[in-house]
Parts: sequence; structure tokens; C-alpha cells
Amino acid sequence: MSKRKVAIIGTGGTIASQGLHPLDVQDYASSGRPILDAEALVAGVPDLARVADVFAVPFTAIPSTAIGWSDWRALVAKILELEAAHPDLAGVVITHGTATLEETAYLLSLTLPTDLPVVVTGAQRPFTGLSSDAQMNLVAAVRVAADPQARGLGVLVVLNDEIHAAREVTKTSTGRLQTFRSPDLGALGHVDADRNSFWRRPTRVLPLEARFDILGVEQPPRVDVLYSVAGGDGVAVHAFLAAGASGIVAAALAPGFLTPAERSAMAEAIAHGCTVVLSSRAGSGRTFPTRRYGEEGFLNADNLNPQKARILLMLGLTRGKDQAAIARLFETA
Repeated sequence: MSKRKVAIIGTGGTIASQGLHPLDVQDYASSGRPILDAEALVAGVPDLARVADVFAVPFTAIPSTAIGWSDWRALVAKILELEAAHPDLAGVVITHGTATLEETAYLLSLTLPTDLPVVVTGAQRPFTGLSSDAQMNLVAAVRVAADPQARGLGVLVVLNDEIHAAREVTKTSTGRLQTFRSPDLGALGHVDADRNSFWRRPTRVLPLEARFDILGVEQPPRVDVLYSVAGGDGVAVHAFLAAGASGIVAAALAPGFLTPAERSAMAEAIAHGCTVVLSSRAGSGRTFPTRRYGEEGFLNADNLNPQKARILLMLGLTRGKDQAAIARLFETA
């Protein structure tokens, strides 16, 4: 029986990094050694051939701290190109730096007009590190991308033998291998030695017809994030407005409140036509609608963290500023 075909797109990151020696698992970014491209990654893990018929796809190596709108558009275009060119393609794996991995995965989940399994993976230790997680994470991601069970689940994130939904997962530790977690709901499943074990399906997956077309959008509306702190004032809000912000997401005090000065500044922003969404800095749980904030025009991010709420608001604003439509989006996407 022939193996299922999986494309591997390499975008750089720790998973493709090389240190000076096996114990260089911290300063490898300044090692001077080149970032491995997808072809080199595939060649460096020959046992990938045991689990799928894999092929490498050229793409630009981008530090995940530098990734942005144009790179996301390029990834969408590349995946659609691969699907058209390979009718027998079972799935796609994207290797990515972990700093913004969750944002890329969520944006792709909202914008890819296909149910083709797409899995984003990365690593906490460089490819050359002693006991690196890079090789096994890549194998696990390929196994999931090749699995028919992964179809229709939206973009998935696979690291540390766990399968997560792009909407739900977040990076929770700077250095630990078990960094990616889904705080409210947990993993969708696990990549076990004998099989992929899926335990549940995500309910917040946009239908294909509702996904956002970003290929024709050169620049998205500007959306900024305010991090709320005790004694916080409205200086940042005024700076965001001066910079042309169409939307602001608040990483608000749990369960979704602002300081008096921040709230006043945000109310001014709303009066000037800026869309304001309340998320939480807590890392878990919904922001609950309250009458007083609702009457002032604040929207709620549900349980999306601030960085993902920014992605969704940015995409929502590409369709206009209808507040009711954007509020519905945060209840369904």
C-alpha cells in the first residue's frame, strides 16, 4: 500500500536552527550557522519516509518574531498552489518558530478555503541540540497531516506528541518542551506510537464559505493591543488612534475590566469610530459581557487571548465596521 503524500513548507524557526555544538540550546540564533530549509529538514530526518511520502517546498526562512501579513498571504497562496498541483496531496506541514506559531496557525485556519489538513509545528530546542524535540515533532506533524481524521478540523498545531486546535492553543512557557497548551479545553488528541488518537473535534471551525479571502488585501486594518495594568492610563490608546488604528484589543484585567483611565480613553476611541474588543490578560476563560461596557460600545473576545483576538478583529474589519457582525464573529470563529 502506497504512503500518503505530505508537503513540508519550512519557514525557519528553532526547529530549523543549528547551534555550535549539541549543548548550544540557548544562543543558537547567533551561532552563524545557516537555517535549514525544508529540503535539508527532510534530508535530516530520513525516517519521515516510514510514515509518509514527503516532499519539501521552498519558502523563505523568516524569524517568527518578524512574520506578518505578507508572509501569511504567501503561505495561503502556496498551500492553494500545492493543492491544485497535487490532486493526491493528503496534507501540508508548516515548520515555524514558536514565538508566533499560534497566530499563524489561527490566521490560516480563518483564511484557507480548503479542508485539506494543515499542521503547524515547531521546536523548543534547535535541530542540532542534544535531545532536540525538532525531529520527533516533525515526524508527529507529518503523521497527523497524513491522517484522514485530521480533515475538516481546521488548522492543527502538533508538538510534544499533542494535537491542538489552532484557535485554542497558546505558548505557555518560554523554554519547556510542553509549552503549547489549550488552557480551557485541552488537546484534541495525541500522537501515540501505534496511532493518532483523536478524542474530540473543535466546534469553532469556520465553514469554507465564511472564511476570509486575504489574497487581494495588501494591508489589513491596523489593530493594536493595550495591556491593562493597575493604575494604567490612556496614553497608549491615544497613540494607537494617532497611528491610525481601526481597532484596539484590550488585554484587560480579568474577567474583562479596564482601569477608569483606560476605560475613558477606550470610550473616546469608540466615539471616534474605533472598534474595541475586551480580551483578558489571565490566559484562560471568557470575557463576560456586562451591561455597562456593552452600553458604551465595547465588544467581547469570548475566550480568545489578546493576540488571537487581534487576528480575528483585523480580519473582521476587512469586511467593514458593522459592530453587530463583528460581535457575531467573536461568538462563532
